[in-house]
Amino acid sequence: MLIAIPLLVIPVVFYTVIVLSGVVGTGGLAAAEQALRDPLLTVPMVSGGEWNVGAGDLILFLALILLFFELLKSTSSQKVAIVNHALSMILFVFCLVAFLLFPGFATSTFFLILTMVMLDVLAGFIVTIISARRDMDFGGGV
Repeated sequence: MLIAIPLLVIPVVFYTVIVLSGVVGTGGLAAAEQALRDPLLTVPMVSGGEWNVGAGDLILFLALILLFFELLKSTSSQKVAIVNHALSMILFVFCLVAFLLFPGFATSTFFLILTMVMLDVLAGFIVTIISARRDMDFGGGV
């Protein structure tokens, strides 16, 4: 039954924890946004420049990897896939409401996460519709 849980809930939870820890703490919303941008690690590049990687970047990277696995899961025709699609839709509605109503979620990082969740929902429903249409085709075009 764990396969029914959308994997993209993980980056949403990480983002929520970072934002709420900054908002609830003494820093407020500005501290939460700064926590997403502050470099967690710096990678020296061959060109002499430095690549600064922040928490928001790592969350987006994780979300992209999980989106890949969600797209693979959406090709499944098991009954649990319908539950996964429904939970993905609930996650999308939660993300959309959070993006529109809460200031800490009105960032480019969260918008990209929201877009990935939306793509997961669309891919799941499109794959399900196409496979259902293929199952209903009785070969009448002979």
